Amino acid sequence: MPINPTRINLINTKKSIALAKKGHGLLKKKREVLVAEFMKLLKLSGADRSYMDKLLTKSYSTVAIASAYEGEFALSTAVQNAEDTDNISINVKNVMGVRVPEISYSNVQANMLHVLTSSSTAVGDIMNSFTDTKKTIIEVAKREQGLRRVVIAIDKTKRRVNALENVVVPRLEGQARYIKMRIEEMDRDTFSALKHVKARLEKKK
Repeated sequence: MPINPTRINLINTKKSIALAKKGHGLLKKKREVLVAEFMKLLKLSGADRSYMDKLLTKSYSTVAIASAYEGEFALSTAVQNAEDTDNISINVKNVMGVRVPEISYSNVQANMLHVLTSSSTAVGDIMNSFTDTKKTIIEVAKREQGLRRVVIAIDKTKRRVNALENVVVPRLEGQARYIKMRIEEMDRDTFSALKHVKARLEKKK
């Protein structure tokens, strides 16, 4: 849609250009912060996953050892009588408008030992081992959920930056050039017409 080449439209278009450029700068800063947060979460997630794999291997080894000492029936009975005492709370951290989950976990060890008639040191080892494993799994879940949200936000911000940089600002600048050119043309035409009128008036005199 052609824009009316008036001085007020030129002023408004220049204001829109300044606003678009300011928004472009802010979005670029937001993208940089989000990328930094992504790299931090990625590093932590990688470390947590590596640690989780080691804990899982250790936990299942502990189960095999406990099974050899206590027997599968005793272990099964202990598990069935254990109380779930996990305490998980979820909060949200705001990173440049992106809601990143913060999950905290605490555990009061369930008392499984009373159901066993023989030595239950091995069962206690299982409890300790899987408590650490569960805590690490929750940490991995927290990091990866945060990673997904930050990646989505980075993608959206990147599209907005590109739209401003490659579409909005060039279009507005093109409009400003067009309005300025048309105003200059009209000024020249007006000046020429006034000059012609002045010449005719002087000729009549």
